[in-house]
Amino acid sequence: MDLNAAFDDYQKTVDADPEQVALARERRDVFSDALRAEGDVVEVFGSGSLRRSTQLKPVHDVDLIVVFDGKQHTDWGSPGTSSQDALDHVRKRVNTLLGATNGSVDQLVRLGRTRDRAVKCFIDPPEQDDAFTVDVMPALRQPDNTLQLPSTRQAEWNTADPEYLIREVQLRQEKWSYFRPMVRVLKLWRHGVPTKVKSLVIEVLALECLPVDKNRPEALKAFFTSAAVEVGYGVEDPAGHCGAIQPDLDVAALRSTLESARDFAVRACAAAADGDTDGAAQIWQELFGEDFPVPEEKKTTQAAAVTGPTLLRPRPVKDAPQG
Repeated sequence: MDLNAAFDDYQKTVDADPEQVALARERRDVFSDALRAEGDVVEVFGSGSLRRSTQLKPVHDVDLIVVFDGKQHTDWGSPGTSSQDALDHVRKRVNTLLGATNGSVDQLVRLGRTRDRAVKCFIDPPEQDDAFTVDVMPALRQPDNTLQLPSTRQAEWNTADPEYLIREVQLRQEKWSYFRPMVRVLKLWRHGVPTKVKSLVIEVLALECLPVDKNRPEALKAFFTSAAVEVGYGVEDPAGHCGAIQPDLDVAALRSTLESARDFAVRACAAAADGDTDGAAQIWQELFGEDFPVPEEKKTTQAAAVTGPTLLRPRPVKDAPQG
């Protein structure tokens, strides 16, 4: 069996529908254009997995950062109520510009809910499963080019640099055209880990542990081998501002699952090296689940291994300012 073709076919089951991605970006751009025209807005840019092209399907949310002119909001950035004030300002402006009944630019947003750091703007009915939302986060640009982001929960503003991760992912992609696709594969794989794991944890581990000078099977083997060690040292904001990405991460559970995945990858690569590409494909299927193709005669009725992404439902988790 041609393993390159097998990985190509599997990638198609991982990646989001291009039309869905295009619609998400179109909706993001409507927000960007409307908010960018505001007199107190300095810049607007997308963040999160859609901006980095590491998103999984279904694409049901978009992250947007709106950088305001600090000279026009001199109280923002201070501890206390200014985080809530900034979010309230964003919510009101979104309603005026894009409210479903009275938007002056477009009529998109059914409801805007203020969260800890952003205003979650519902384009679909809020009660709908996987309702599409645009999360609009206000920010202040600092002299060192980092951002100050509000937190109503902490009643203070925090330093972050989400653009760092955007740049680093882009650099890896330029070196290896499979970097983003493999990050998406690994994000889906994490759904088989028997504990909550943020997608951002996997993405940052990929920055550290996914090589960009190997073929896909060997790169995955190297990732699982290295990540099983690296996770023990903690997974922190790669820009060095926000600390641990997931403070409640069950490191032991993730490390154990990475070690198990490493063993599958080692076996698969060894089989391929011995010329048994059909057997290698079957081992990759045991790791990634039944969507990974195998020759008809190799198909098995066995369930995917414990590390396979098909065993557990994705858990909703919230990302910190890094992502």
